[in-house]
Amino acid sequence: MKAASSLDRRFSSPYVVFGILLAAVSVAFSNPIVLTVQAGQSGKAISPHLIGIFFEDLNYAADGGLYAELIQNRSFEYSPTEQSSWHPLSFWELQRRGGGDGSVSVSDARSIHLNNPTYALLQVRTPGDGVGIANSGFGGIPLIAGETYNASFWAYQAFMGIMWGRGDNRRPMPVSVRLETRGGEVLAEARTEILGREWRKVSMSLTPTRTVNDARLVVLAHEQGGICFDMVSLFPEKTFRSRSNGLRADLAQAIADIHPKFVRFPGGCLVHAGGIRRYYNWKDSIGPLEQRCSGPNYAWGYHQSMGLGYFEYFQFCEDIGAKPIPIVSAGVSCQHSGHSPNRGQEGLPMDEMPAYIQDVLDLIEWANGPATSMWGAKRAAAGHPEPFGLKYIGVGNEEAVTPLFKERFEMIYEAIKEKHPEIVVIGTSGPFASGEDFDNGWAFAKELDLEMVDEHYYVNPQWFWDNLNRYNTYDREGAKVYVGEYAAHDRNRERNTLRSALAEAAGLTSFERNGDIVNFTSYAPLFARRGHTQWHPDLIYFNGTEVFPTANYYVQQLFGQNCGDRYLDTVFGAGDTRRLAASSVKDAKTGDLIVKVVNGGDDPRDINIRLAGLPTDASMKAVKTVLTGPDADAANEDGQAPFVKPVTSTEAVKSAFTYSAPANSLTVYRITQ
Repeated sequence: MKAASSLDRRFSSPYVVFGILLAAVSVAFSNPIVLTVQAGQSGKAISPHLIGIFFEDLNYAADGGLYAELIQNRSFEYSPTEQSSWHPLSFWELQRRGGGDGSVSVSDARSIHLNNPTYALLQVRTPGDGVGIANSGFGGIPLIAGETYNASFWAYQAFMGIMWGRGDNRRPMPVSVRLETRGGEVLAEARTEILGREWRKVSMSLTPTRTVNDARLVVLAHEQGGICFDMVSLFPEKTFRSRSNGLRADLAQAIADIHPKFVRFPGGCLVHAGGIRRYYNWKDSIGPLEQRCSGPNYAWGYHQSMGLGYFEYFQFCEDIGAKPIPIVSAGVSCQHSGHSPNRGQEGLPMDEMPAYIQDVLDLIEWANGPATSMWGAKRAAAGHPEPFGLKYIGVGNEEAVTPLFKERFEMIYEAIKEKHPEIVVIGTSGPFASGEDFDNGWAFAKELDLEMVDEHYYVNPQWFWDNLNRYNTYDREGAKVYVGEYAAHDRNRERNTLRSALAEAAGLTSFERNGDIVNFTSYAPLFARRGHTQWHPDLIYFNGTEVFPTANYYVQQLFGQNCGDRYLDTVFGAGDTRRLAASSVKDAKTGDLIVKVVNGGDDPRDINIRLAGLPTDASMKAVKTVLTGPDADAANEDGQAPFVKPVTSTEAVKSAFTYSAPANSLTVYRITQ
């Protein structure tokens, strides 16, 4: 055998080979990649509603979260079925002031309404400086000095004097309502009187003298006797859009700042997790607050006051210009219900299905019917005589696509299409991006000729990069796609890393590119209250006073604020384009051209951006927004300035320009032609 020459030996060394490969990679990364945008063409029509939000009441997203009520367990309905240590007086403390003595108990003898059965009976044996009850809300009530807070409660006078003695029931019971610090300092106070055995609502405004984050509401009675309380409430006057029974302003604004085109609600697993008859009943959530049917959140193990109900959801959609997409049960429970993972699916008995289907039809009438119709009149009575304009309704959520499910879904679908052919019914393809339920769900959708199917996937960041072409081959003549729940879960799911956010941004460029088939998308879950979180990661974290946007939130915001209605072909040229993704759209309303570039690599990339079809000598104004951080593991931390936050600048660009995309970045160019 011929001996190897020195040249052969030199190139056979693994160190030399590695050096050559490294040099080749360096050259590949140093040479600019060409990104061509067909800016002179009309492009293809895509959904202008691509970016929306999905709200589900988990992680204390509603009570203690978006719903601005500051009192916890306001109607004394908490139960051990929600958490084993809970009872109707949970989060309430008996107050005995200045030698006062008495007791508090729970009764259901004279309820305000059948839907609101229990209430508190306060008995004052010795008045002293007052006997009453106190509530610290969800870990302390946050108050701002000089702001107005609206307190209210329902009450009636049970007796005066001693219960079994001769009291003068013609005399009123004097009551004071205070905002106090935990140490007892009075920050605001109002006084009223309760007279008579009829339930009545009492309201007052309170203005605290100091800003504190851990206050409590105290209600004190000042004479010997008994008084009954229910629906004890405290709201900031400054809710979102100043709505009564409204939403926490900063959290609602965080949603509004995404510019979502739709809102999916109220779940999720919440819709059907409790069992076949414990589905979320929209009728329990409308009407006067004291008549709503609060109860267990079966999916996530706490309480729903139903203060944030269907009227409030639809009103919020209208306030932010988003389409409402309510989700209803498909007549079956979740396959994981009844403490039977993967085999807990049960269906409503067939003789109960007509009544349930009528509930769904009533929902459509409530949303869209004239004020003269039965359910439209209930909407009008709540303050909205005009129809809400419902167009979409989701039936089911992540169900196993079994014969049990299919039979009931088809019954609901056919009833809706017969009575309301204008409504788009959204089907489901199970909880995963592939597999048996996914295949069965899509096959079933084709059988029924559904107009839209809901896909869900919680996957690792690499999955998004590997599936940038997922929707390229979907049937353009078939059902549209709603990616109703998705998120990139990094190695430590409790950290919303820049890596995960950029993977989602890459996915969004593919959704945008396929916006003719992918009509809606929404990250999930939306909210999580610190200290009350069952699921990670989430888009927006918060506590009683602060909002903590994640890197993932800013990705949603940038895409939501920079959407379009026509997609322009956007193609990378030759070279190493791994970890690069891009999309371009035209906004017909403004005429702006919007180019989005994702660099998911750990090195900057020089990119020659060519806006084909535009005059070569034209100088155009561009608003450039860059979302990046020190590295892919960067995550925004509570109480600190965000590590990852968009930075915006303005510059002039021509039809061909070079851009150095920072390592681990999303860049949005909004170009005015």
